[in-house]
Amino acid sequence: MNPIHRNEALKPLSREHHQSLLLCWKIRTGFSKKIEISLIKSYADWFYKNYLLLHFEIEEKYVFSILGNDHELVKRALAEHRKLRRLFEDGNEVTKSLGLIEELLETHIRFEERVLFNEIQKIATQKELEEMEVIHADMDSHKKPKEWKYEFWK
Repeated sequence: MNPIHRNEALKPLSREHHQSLLLCWKIRTGFSKKIEISLIKSYADWFYKNYLLLHFEIEEKYVFSILGNDHELVKRALAEHRKLRRLFEDGNEVTKSLGLIEELLETHIRFEERVLFNEIQKIATQKELEEMEVIHADMDSHKKPKEWKYEFWK
């Protein structure tokens, strides 16, 4: 597969996607090492609250709007965001939810990187891309959480 050439304005979101793929890997690793589910869930919740919610907000308000909420690719991304929120917030079937998060989040990121972002890059104006860069930098600068201490995946 050829490398994806990402516009500078979308690179911060792509880097965040990489961090989310690492979350998927950490969940899988926690399962394979038979780490206590409550610890994996605590880490997933921490990541969700400190990184993923802001990432979703930026995409939904400033990135997807370039194509519009009626675009089929955006509809899919929004539906996946809703499902991921429900899975992260499900406190009843934690093991099942974590497994589904790991699967859906990875699939969702691959879709955004390989399909949706490429479509956005094709039609975005230079002004829209510049605004996206400024907004992301501004929103990102407001939240710098402490690092997670117990690295169960190592």
